[in-house]
Order: sequence, then structure tokens, then C-alpha cells
Amino acid sequence: MSLEQVVVLLAAAAGAGWIDAVVGGGGLLQLPALMVAGVPTIQAIATNKLSSVFGTASAAVTYARTTKLDPQVAVPAGVLAVLCSGLGASAAAAISSEVLRPLVMVILLGVAAFVTLRPSFGALPRAHLRTRARVGAAILVSGVLIAFYDGIMGPGTGTFLIIAFTTILGLDFVHASATSKIINTGTNLGALLVFGYQGHILWALGLGMAVCNIAGAQLGARMALRRGTGFVRVVLLCVVVAMVARLGWQQFG
Repeated sequence: MSLEQVVVLLAAAAGAGWIDAVVGGGGLLQLPALMVAGVPTIQAIATNKLSSVFGTASAAVTYARTTKLDPQVAVPAGVLAVLCSGLGASAAAAISSEVLRPLVMVILLGVAAFVTLRPSFGALPRAHLRTRARVGAAILVSGVLIAFYDGIMGPGTGTFLIIAFTTILGLDFVHASATSKIINTGTNLGALLVFGYQGHILWALGLGMAVCNIAGAQLGARMALRRGTGFVRVVLLCVVVAMVARLGWQQFG
């Protein structure tokens, strides 16, 4: 791999860290960059997880220092996420992404339409939605379903977590993003453990990208906290549109 390719990958990692810290979806930038650089698909996915787990964890720490997290959701969902993401990574070879991709595109289009047509969505917390049943549903959706998806496929996991917490628990975008970082750290860790055991990780490259990912994540988390829910909403819509375009190109290009 040339020096120019390494520099591009480091820059992509920094950009991905920023996107992940704000709304999730940094894999849209980092994973294709690895594959364009000639890294085989499974190694690209594994190395992407190594870089992402550091950036997401650093963003989680930054959010936790200034934002009240929801431990009743974050702790059990985070533990489940490690297990279920690992199971998803183990099953990745047996489940074709060609089957999942159209479904993910439909969900993302629905998300984009909903957020666009409901400008007040995620702007303010809706505490009246929080019930014991909804807390349980949020744990299962984030710690099991979304985590399993992250192990199999991955793109947009952080975005799906934010939408889940905003919709199910009535959190505003900033608090949803903060809580999602805990679970997203778990999903990255679970998949990383499996890929590491299988020997797919490019450690030197991944750790170098992790440093840049952390830098981008710190900047993104601070911008989200400073600029608030309106900023997160705009970035969320941009990322969702980019994800739909990317998945559509993979499906039909």
C-alpha cells in the first residue's frame, strides 16, 4: 500500500469519526475507502471495526461528561450488543447482504421522509413516552436487532440507534446520540472480537486509523453538544440520503 493511500485512509478515518459521533454512519466513508485501497472485503470490515470502536468509545466518554445518559437502557443494551453483534459477525458469511440491502434502503427512505415531514421530531424530549414496556422494547431493538445487523452488515448502525431511541423513548436527538454511542461501542466490540479471533484484522493500519477516528469523533461530539438538536437533525438527513445513494449504487450499479 502506497503512502498516498495510507494518508487518504487516515483522512477518511477522521471524517468517519466525526460522522459517527454526530449521527452514526461513518462506515459509509471509512469502509469504501479501505476497499478502494485494495483491502479485501472481510479484512476491510474487520479493520473498520477496529478503528470505529476507539472513535465511538471516545465519543461516548465525551457525551457522558456533559450529557445525562440513560443507564437503564444503555447498560443492558450495551451488554446485549456485544453478544448479538458477535453472533451477527459469526453469521455474516452465511447471510447474503444482497437480501438485507433492499430492506435497509426502504427503512432509510421511511426515516428520511418521517424526519423531513416532522420538523419537530427529535427537537425536544417527550418524557411521557417513557414506560417500562418502551424501555424494554428499546433495549431489545438496540441491543439485539440493531446489534445483530451491525455484525452482519453494519452501515448506518449509529443512525438506526438514534432513530430507535428518539421514536421509542422520546429522547431528543442529542441525548439519543449520546446513549447510542454506548450501544454502538458494544456492537463494534462484539464484531471486533469475532473478526480478531478469525484473524482478519490489519492491526497496524487499523490502529493508525483509530487515532484519526478518535480525533474526528472528539470534534463531532463537541459540535453536536454545542450546536444542539437542529444541527444533529440536518446531519442525520444528509447521512441518510448518502446511505440510500450508496446502498442503491451497490444494489443496482
